[in-house]
Amino acid sequence: MNDLRVSLCQFDIEWENKRENLVFIEKNIFSLKDKTDIIILPEMFTTGFSMKSDSLSETVDGETLNTIRKWCSYLNCAICGSIIIKENNRCYNRGFFITPKQEFFYDKKHLFRMGSESKNFVPGKEQLIINYKGWNIMLQICYDLRFPVWCRNINNNYDLLIFVASWPKSRQNAWNALLKARAIENICYVAAVNRVGTDDTGNSYQGDSQIIDMKGNEIYKAFPDSVSFSTKSISLLNLKTFRDKFPVWMDADKFTFI
Repeated sequence: MNDLRVSLCQFDIEWENKRENLVFIEKNIFSLKDKTDIIILPEMFTTGFSMKSDSLSETVDGETLNTIRKWCSYLNCAICGSIIIKENNRCYNRGFFITPKQEFFYDKKHLFRMGSESKNFVPGKEQLIINYKGWNIMLQICYDLRFPVWCRNINNNYDLLIFVASWPKSRQNAWNALLKARAIENICYVAAVNRVGTDDTGNSYQGDSQIIDMKGNEIYKAFPDSVSFSTKSISLLNLKTFRDKFPVWMDADKFTFI
């Protein structure tokens, strides 16, 4: 079974400066050509966690996603993250997972009301599970992490749970604890990317981007408060072997969304 090479891109986002952020990322990821399978970027990686949804929004055919498509083709890998998208006069914090051949989108379900996100964006309604290189992958965004029902892994429907985030340093203990919990309870790998630096609203970000295995063990954790572009491999065979030996998923409570 295929291993998957996952690259976590932890950096300081230039506030509301799409062009500068795109240039910075390009300089740092082009050395990954044919050396990775997935590049993960933080939440709202071109703007920071800005509530200027109307003025900063793009379409799915805008500059940012067209740039991502070109990068995917050149690097021969998938790239995921989130940006501000406007569609039908509504703004979304839209996650994307783009490969050289396919593209998938997820609109953030849980909007961070304490930061007025729910006043400036429309919530998504559907989960996203992607099949890529033999792996089933779920993409979620930041505040979604706090809601275990939304990301519950039913009958091992996914193998890797990705979180892209702008998670402030003041709540870093929750970030680290919940990522481990999501990995253990869903019997899956978790790959999470958080930004660093301080934004124009005064929020500081520690990073702590990481990859966790199905037992809650840290495979990799970026140094806090530092720029980091790191690649690690995860094993589908190890995951399936553990699930066979310890089939706790078979005893999970059943539920449906209303």
